[in-house]
Amino acid sequence: MTEHWPDLAGRIEGKMHVLPVRVYYEDTDFSGAVYHANYLKFCERARSDCLRLMGIHHSELHGTASFVVRRMVCDFLKPALIDDLLEVETRFVEFGGARMELGQSVKRTGEKLFEAQVTVALVDGRGKPKRLPSEWVRTFLSLVESNK
Repeated sequence: MTEHWPDLAGRIEGKMHVLPVRVYYEDTDFSGAVYHANYLKFCERARSDCLRLMGIHHSELHGTASFVVRRMVCDFLKPALIDDLLEVETRFVEFGGARMELGQSVKRTGEKLFEAQVTVALVDGRGKPKRLPSEWVRTFLSLVESNK
């Protein structure tokens, strides 16, 4: 299906994944700005689509493994507004055992509106940590920024 919509999952640019997002009315609160929790949704979509472009599909993991957010530190810098065109950038920072450290930001025409440091863990069907497969680690390492 993605061959008909090749850019639907965003794109890899150098060492990061970039996902375009448009702000719709449903994303905003009573003030007209993006509701704070929706930045987390934008980042979740970006992480999922980044993995999809790397050949890792959540639908294929269902029941045997899943990624869970263990920790997230967020900074809300400026508001996004209805009809804004945003880009969610995802960078791989570090890996170890079952965990990945990611840096994510949401930008509007290059201006950073939101940023998060995210720790994600791979768990098995019982919720126990599961070591990242070596082929995934090789793929992730190719995208790790050397200057953290």
